Amino acid sequence: MKKAAYLFRNKIIFRLIILIVILLAGSLYLLNSEVKDIKPKPKSKSKLAEINKFIEKADFLFDHKTDSSYFYYNKAIDLCEPKLDYVNRYVYALISIANLQQNVGDYTGSEETLTKTLPYLKKLKTPKYEINYYTLTAYNYFNTYDNNMALYYHVKALNLAKKPFKRSEILNDIVIIYTSQGKYQRAVDIILPLLSKKIKHDTDARRTINNYSVLLDNLGFCYYKLGNPKALDYLKESLKIKLELKEDFELIGTYTCFASFYEKTNPKLSKMYAEKSYISACKVNSATFKANSLASLIQKTEGNELKRYSLEYIKIIDSLIINRRKAKNQFMTIKYDSKQNKTENLQLKAQKAENELELEKQKNRNIISYITIIFILGFIVFLYFHLKSKATKEKSKAIFESELRISKKLSDELTSDIYQILTFTENIDLGKEDNKEQLLNNLDSIYSRTRSISKENSPIVTDENFSIALKEMISGFKTPEINILLNGLETISFNKIEKNKKITIYRILHELLINMQKHSYATLVGISFKILHKKILVTYTDNGNGANLENLDATNGLQNIKNRIISIKGKMDIDSTLEKGFKVFIKFPL
Repeated sequence: MKKAAYLFRNKIIFRLIILIVILLAGSLYLLNSEVKDIKPKPKSKSKLAEINKFIEKADFLFDHKTDSSYFYYNKAIDLCEPKLDYVNRYVYALISIANLQQNVGDYTGSEETLTKTLPYLKKLKTPKYEINYYTLTAYNYFNTYDNNMALYYHVKALNLAKKPFKRSEILNDIVIIYTSQGKYQRAVDIILPLLSKKIKHDTDARRTINNYSVLLDNLGFCYYKLGNPKALDYLKESLKIKLELKEDFELIGTYTCFASFYEKTNPKLSKMYAEKSYISACKVNSATFKANSLASLIQKTEGNELKRYSLEYIKIIDSLIINRRKAKNQFMTIKYDSKQNKTENLQLKAQKAENELELEKQKNRNIISYITIIFILGFIVFLYFHLKSKATKEKSKAIFESELRISKKLSDELTSDIYQILTFTENIDLGKEDNKEQLLNNLDSIYSRTRSISKENSPIVTDENFSIALKEMISGFKTPEINILLNGLETISFNKIEKNKKITIYRILHELLINMQKHSYATLVGISFKILHKKILVTYTDNGNGANLENLDATNGLQNIKNRIISIKGKMDIDSTLEKGFKVFIKFPL
């Protein structure tokens, strides 16, 4: 009986859909008959002068007013219609916005913006924009600790670069990756030929000298790591050049190299250069470099100095997080307002064309067409909400409320932890190495947890760039101690998967990786994706401490994961024993 009722309902829905299609086709026919005689509009005037005006303003504001610079780049992009008529300006504005986003730490947003340039890069006559695309993409990967992908994109940029100076700059970027990987001899093999050639910039002599001094810095640092006594000579030569140029920004790196060089042989001198690095960072007002210099000073000081530097470090880290969040919000607001204005302008133009059309054609046909379209849209909306499961809504709401409670709790805990650290620094002798180490570990824990909370509650990309966002989130948990292997992600066509399922799998993997980072002490994590019998199988494994399954069901984190799986009609199995790793098997329908 139930089956018959179900079939009956399906037949009614099927017939109604056919009726809607017929009505829609009739409406489109009526509308088309009305617009056939409309004369084509004359070709619009060139907007190049106005576009260039906005880009010039944006370039001028780039270094000191990022929000205003972003606003004018966005205005230029809005004017680039059709895009192929202004492809150079369009791509340049997008790459500049990606650069701004990268500067405020929005690496996901930067990658998303860069992706928009891909359909147009091959249409450009000069390769410089493609080189910039590869270089910025490499920086995004480097800043998210994926050195292999960063090196891959730097090499692609190098293959396109023809001018010797540009190639020298890209090779210098590759040197930085090799030094971060500990491949100092490889870096030296690249630097030595560049130093011997003394490659010059075509027009900017200062840029030539800066590039040469950076090469000296890198060579001195690599020689120091390799135990070569020439290291100090190269560092001194670089320092002399930068002092003559009076470049505080460039001096930061040189002083940092000196601090590392004297770290073991002359601690006092090492501390002096760390302080010089901090002073230079303060002069250029770079929060990131100030934080790096303070981290070095914390390791080299004790007593009241250590306390002062530690408190200043906490303030700067908090300021960095807040400022980057503000910048991202400002960019999003500008982007939204721009889209709103563009939509309103298009609506006004459409309304004007519609009014002109009504003067020439019969009003009755338009009325019939609009009524039909409104009826169809209204019915589709009604049908959608009628078929929506009430249970799914309630579960989704419960998950959302649970996430809000967890977020509030974590925030409260961080506040408590910061207070405890302040109390710790006041009451404990920081001259002892153990106490100093404990303080550094606590500060690092607060920074990591704050960053994790921010990411956990940030919006999730669910469009065609979802796989990129998911991969970036996963790679964010990579560290020198934790290696993550990702398999099969490219085999999944996420464009065909519902938005709530993409959000769910993102949140689940994020929850598992956070638990791994906090509790399991794993060094190797494997995540694989596979499609089997119209279902997606996601397998998570790590080699951490494992867990006792009898006590596991009581945890909030596991309950959140189970609720999410149920909300998308999926299943989850866990296999774990103490000291033998942790495995999770997730399965849900496409």
